[in-house]
Amino acid sequence: MTLDATRRSFFQGMFGSAAAVAMAQQALAQQDSPNGLPTRRLGRTDEQVSILCLGGWHIGAVQDKDEAVRIMHAAIDEGMTFFDNAWDYFDGGSEEIMGRALSAPGKRDKVFLMTKNCERDYEGSMSNLDDSLRRLKTDRIDLWQFHEIVYDSDPDWVFDKGGLKAAMEAQKAGKVRYIGFTGHKDPNIHIKMLNKPYDWDAAQMPINVMDAHYRSFQKEAIPVCLARDVGVLGMKSLGGGIRGEIPTNTSVTHEQCRRYALSQPVSSLVVGILSMDELMAEIKIGRNFEPMSDDKKAVLLSQVADVAGDGRHEKFKSTQRYDGPHHRKQHGFALAD
Repeated sequence: MTLDATRRSFFQGMFGSAAAVAMAQQALAQQDSPNGLPTRRLGRTDEQVSILCLGGWHIGAVQDKDEAVRIMHAAIDEGMTFFDNAWDYFDGGSEEIMGRALSAPGKRDKVFLMTKNCERDYEGSMSNLDDSLRRLKTDRIDLWQFHEIVYDSDPDWVFDKGGLKAAMEAQKAGKVRYIGFTGHKDPNIHIKMLNKPYDWDAAQMPINVMDAHYRSFQKEAIPVCLARDVGVLGMKSLGGGIRGEIPTNTSVTHEQCRRYALSQPVSSLVVGILSMDELMAEIKIGRNFEPMSDDKKAVLLSQVADVAGDGRHEKFKSTQRYDGPHHRKQHGFALAD
């Protein structure tokens, strides 16, 4: 059986319809780039983005800020030209250090820059945008996403409180190019957001071997995104918490986790990087990436099945432990479990 045939077989089992299978294969189509890190199409935007995206939370966690800048410059040089961030990461520190890196001559125009809005209302959203533009030292955000749509009322709030109105005005003013949303809790909340009367450009979600067995975004949310040509951005691909712990009691490796996630119909995979060595290891995985066969996917899924179905590893789904403090306060929840 050819690789394309095995992909069709896997996606037929995951997504069902032949149309969804065809769209999944289209999403996986890659273009070569001069530096060797492939790119994929970001949904209806038709933008080509690197298949690996530099995570903003982790770059803000690098203690030596000069080293953080060097890591980002090296990422650009190596072809990882999709950068992630959020208004609330380290109280703005992640955006500030990224802005320092992007303000170097010639860097900003090489990067597809994503950051996230933590508010749901009009005034707060506009304030978040002003802060992000100032910290990132830029006049536009390529992809602005509503961050942590993780509570059932969040989709309603974004529309009813004026958050989307602010985003659309910012887009019209040229401060924002594309609009999306993120979340890590439940695919049904993503589907609620996708069913709202707006054509989202991107949706970010957990994609990993554990996810296939518990509140599965790849089974439930991805098919809806594909049907509407919404670019899918994967995260938490190692299946654990903020640091991305690899599932215990299995023999699954870091590279297998990344390859499995990249073998799903995602436009790009956000990866956390804390050192130059980690950057180069991820670049190597991206450059050498080949889609997994059906058989290898099935083996990985079976290896984690006994510890994946109850959410014990994906605590960002099964608990509030990884819900950001800003969003907990929005909903009146305590800041600790």
